[in-house]
Amino acid sequence: MSQRIRTIDLFCGAGGSSFGASKAGAEIIAGFDIWDIATKTYKANFPKAKVFQNNLQKLSEDEIHQIKLSIGEIDLILASPECTNHSNAKGKAERDEESKKTAFEAIRFAKEFQPRWMIIENVTEFESWDRFKDLLEDLWTLKYFVRKVVLNAKDMGVPQSRERLFLLCSLSGKADEPVIKQTIPKPVSTIIDTSGKYKFSPLIKDGRAEKTLQSAKRAIEALGKDQPFLLVYYGSARKKKGWQSIDEPLGTITTLDRFAYVIPGEDGHMMRMLQPEELKLAMGFTPDFQLDNIEGLTRRDKIKLMGNGVCPPVMTTIVRSIISNDRN
Repeated sequence: MSQRIRTIDLFCGAGGSSFGASKAGAEIIAGFDIWDIATKTYKANFPKAKVFQNNLQKLSEDEIHQIKLSIGEIDLILASPECTNHSNAKGKAERDEESKKTAFEAIRFAKEFQPRWMIIENVTEFESWDRFKDLLEDLWTLKYFVRKVVLNAKDMGVPQSRERLFLLCSLSGKADEPVIKQTIPKPVSTIIDTSGKYKFSPLIKDGRAEKTLQSAKRAIEALGKDQPFLLVYYGSARKKKGWQSIDEPLGTITTLDRFAYVIPGEDGHMMRMLQPEELKLAMGFTPDFQLDNIEGLTRRDKIKLMGNGVCPPVMTTIVRSIISNDRN
């Protein structure tokens, strides 16, 4: 690629979108997030980028203009507005309408920066939001051609089934659906650390929840007592059977600690939770992406960062596609 694509990342989190876009040739200029843990992680992985810890909804138009003056012209905006209050994973819990409105911050930044491209990512339920049409109308008013695509990370070599909605926005008047090379999905076994680094505990022990034991029993009956498997806590997989094979992509990683690795042993089955470094690889990050040695990050923080993230290979595919479309 002869020219770097100057890029900013709104609601950047740990930087999954930026990491993926950089693999497609984008130059990451700045990241924005309200969470200090996210901005610390982002800065550690993008040391040349400016990092803004802000509540974007509280920024005035003048403040956004001043940010533009400080970082210059931008070609691409990546935006992953708050998704929790759109997702079915929240169940019957009350939804925060103000939180949903964070999507319109992408519009305010687009008005100011007028980038050639913008990519807005969210859960698939985002499209059923009653203000989704308003968002599209605002994009059309800004002269963006918008293509809606739903992509699953497992189709792009990520060992995780993670389906997300992407709005591909282009001022050129075209944004074709990304071409995905057909590959055999990677199983979660490819990212599980079997070196003995992580400590196991007995599956059957005092205090173990009965639902957990019943899920394990179903797995052992289906696979045999000599095969490893994963227990799944929370979500639809938990409701269906509570386990999954390690020979298929991991279920969707969330902000909760929900996957336990179970192996057969001489004295019975042993188990441990999947660790942040394994979840990082299951998101499609490469080993060089930093989660360790960042001050203040707890294990819980790392899981939340991954659960809120965008799979980098998906963003790599999208960015390559929209740039190629504009140049053809």
